[in-house]
Amino acid sequence: MSSVSHPPARSTSEHGWFELLHVREIWASLAIATMWIAVACSAAWGPDFVSTSGGGTNSTTIPSGIAVALFASIGTWAVAKYGLGPKSKAVTDS
Repeated sequence: MSSVSHPPARSTSEHGWFELLHVREIWASLAIATMWIAVACSAAWGPDFVSTSGGGTNSTTIPSGIAVALFASIGTWAVAKYGLGPKSKAVTDS
């Protein structure tokens, strides 16, 4: 026998999926995943950058996925810094 009362089994506030919309880490990870899916799609189905010399003897082909990956890596860094980093004092939770 115990004289200490226990809290109910589910004492946490559950608001369902609507509450997840306010978690910024979810949006940051979704943005990063979307950037890299775009890189994969552009590498698979995107056009190539083709450079041909004046006489047509030399040509260089560079996949466009390389340029997209460069900008995706810069975007990933920026989103990770501000979306997954510590919360600043200007951002308030409600």
